Amino acid sequence: MYPGFEDGDMGILKFAGLGIAAPEGGMGFGYADGGYTWWTDFLFQGMFAATAATIVSGAVAERIKLSGFMLFSILYVGLVYPIVGSWKWGGGFLDALGFYDFAGSTLVHSVGGWGALITIYLLGARIGKFDKDGKPKALPGHNLPIASAGVFILWLGWFGFNGGSVLSADPELTSLTLVTTSLAAAAGGVAAAFFSNVLYKNFDLTMFMNGVLGGLVGITAGADQMSPTDAILIGLIAGIIVVLGISLIDKLKLDDPVGAVAVHLICGIWGTLAVGIFGALAGIDQLIAQLIGIGVVGAFCVLSSFIILFIVKATTGLRVDKEEEVNGLDLSEHGMEAYGDFRTNEG
Repeated sequence: MYPGFEDGDMGILKFAGLGIAAPEGGMGFGYADGGYTWWTDFLFQGMFAATAATIVSGAVAERIKLSGFMLFSILYVGLVYPIVGSWKWGGGFLDALGFYDFAGSTLVHSVGGWGALITIYLLGARIGKFDKDGKPKALPGHNLPIASAGVFILWLGWFGFNGGSVLSADPELTSLTLVTTSLAAAAGGVAAAFFSNVLYKNFDLTMFMNGVLGGLVGITAGADQMSPTDAILIGLIAGIIVVLGISLIDKLKLDDPVGAVAVHLICGIWGTLAVGIFGALAGIDQLIAQLIGIGVVGAFCVLSSFIILFIVKATTGLRVDKEEEVNGLDLSEHGMEAYGDFRTNEG
């Protein structure tokens, strides 16, 4: 069931929370075989929707107007996400086609990834990201230990993301899903660390962290359909894809501070395709259905992102000015210092 879209209702505004109410029987044992209620379903989907917005936030960090980002998030999450989700989880045409996406490699992560890609394309790079010859320069993050902790928190949270998508307390399927999720994450981190070492001659912690996330995104589409071996292979490939994807984004002169496009869009595509290559559903017909789903969702999200971003640019504006960016958005957007002891290097 997909909240707001019962009985063929388009339900976009309902999904966004406007005038929404539980349908008849939505709070009793007749709903979802008594496993949970309609409001549980709504809250669960709400968290998925929020994820799509947070994916974009990392990619646009340090130069987007807060008001512009908030307006984009409201429109993108309130309109685009529920439409795309209803095509599969609401019993729409992708569901009828046989497209499979267990917990959202495409329906959540690629939706956010496509939005991030178009936003950073229109937004432009941060000041100093590329030199006069167009070569990318590293702009180090503030605190790698905290970033590392964040990745492990996400890893733990993914047990709710994928394990919760079983939508029941079935011990066999839930435990399998948790195992495949964790194995893919570990494999992604290891693969990204060693592959980046081969390319760049160092064990890059940020690549390891993004490899973990890439493995998690990659397994999400088929976590309930894969064997442990399948999960490891999917994670290993995702880890390599992350490293190559981040390099590709730099070569395209796009600025993605946290690697969100590589992790969520590119690995989301890979994870969706993996359903047709590995696991219980593997087959050419399934692979074709996955390809169609990826293409349709991608085209819709790209077009929608352009339209929404032009609306944002015409109303609130999209990017802060140079002085605000150099001073930091903590000061210009919030009027307070995030790092009280920070000083710009001089000389």
